[in-house]
Amino acid sequence: MNALEKEIRALIESEGPIPVSRYMALCLGHPRHGYYITRDPFGAAGDFVTAPEVSQMFGEMIGIWCAEVWRAAGEPAKINLIEFGPGRGTLMVDMLRAAKVVPAFRATIDVHLVETSPTLTERQRRTLSTSDTTPRWHESVTTLPAGPLVVVANEFIDALPVDQFVKTETGWHERRVGVRDGKLAFALDPAPFPQIETLLPDSARARTGALFERRDLTPVREIARRIAADGGAALFIDYGHTQSGFGDTLQAVRDHKPIDPLQDPGEADLTAHVDFEALARTAMQAGTHAIGPVTQGQFLRNLGIELRAENLARGKDAATAAAVEAALARLIGPSPGMGELFKAIALVHPALGGIPGFDT
Repeated sequence: MNALEKEIRALIESEGPIPVSRYMALCLGHPRHGYYITRDPFGAAGDFVTAPEVSQMFGEMIGIWCAEVWRAAGEPAKINLIEFGPGRGTLMVDMLRAAKVVPAFRATIDVHLVETSPTLTERQRRTLSTSDTTPRWHESVTTLPAGPLVVVANEFIDALPVDQFVKTETGWHERRVGVRDGKLAFALDPAPFPQIETLLPDSARARTGALFERRDLTPVREIARRIAADGGAALFIDYGHTQSGFGDTLQAVRDHKPIDPLQDPGEADLTAHVDFEALARTAMQAGTHAIGPVTQGQFLRNLGIELRAENLARGKDAATAAAVEAALARLIGPSPGMGELFKAIALVHPALGGIPGFDT
């Protein structure tokens, strides 16, 4: 039993079983033992690989997307380029390099990174030390400066904690984490939770045993409000489903393999699939338009990633060309690639038009 599990058990003993969202938040963000607080989980030596670590092409395409958003916004003299959950800083470095293709856009950028992990913040500082920029770090959206903004968030929403609810013969009940037979275990709150029915996609079709997930999308709501007030757009890329539905998507990954989410708290990545319909609804309620989602494969193809791959491979030795082709397949191809599971959605100011990448 690790230190975080001891704390969680003490909490359960004191207060009773805790919501799944609280368990997830403790596992990922506990100030001493949280997964993202204590380690760099990215890359082959970590627990998982994200798209920016697969190939520079991913970040380059998004950098060009940001430049096109700037043009569509009327080419403001200053724009805040913001990344949520910047990982190692790889995506931002690749975006800034691609931005140099449009020098006028590159000259307008102020870089801001929203990060809560001291470990990852230090890694980002090292990565970005070679770029010609002076980024600023923030722990939340609340300290971001005023003005037009372009936001990028790759695999950020999936790590926001979810609450889970299960339909039984007596109605909907919240799923919680407690202790049973000496181990952490899921349990249902005995009190019904009828309020959840107002958020269900189709309550009449939910059978006994159905599980519904609800995520606190406050960061999305705040970004959407900022876009509606100051102009700009946000791009979210993540894995999930295009329409709200039922099902348990909570998962844990360690050493690139799935494990029990209740095993070794704080030592594995915990995520849940993104409900893109709920994300879009939240953004529109805050005053922005939602464009998409489209699959990551379609989004990157629309931006010209296949041509970029051809250019990178041209004139190279066979091994380098094969590596470029393999990276392209992983980014845009179907399972086991990322091309279909991952989706892209843009939240844009109502006056903004001509957003690239979303043609179907």
